[in-house]
Amino acid sequence: MAKEFFERHKQPWKADEAGQLRTLAGKGKGLKEIAKAIGRSEESTKDFAKKNKIGIQKKR
Repeated sequence: MAKEFFERHKQPWKADEAGQLRTLAGKGKGLKEIAKAIGRSEESTKDFAKKNKIGIQKKR
């Protein structure tokens, strides 16, 4: 299975994306679901959340 292709490679985060990340993380959404909703890779989303001390639930 091929990985998804992201056009926005290494683009800076915008305020609305950060707000959406905080909102979805606060609702208990998982990393994969948040990344897809924002249109970012899981790795980028995870790194940004870690830098900004935003907790993302781990889905099991």
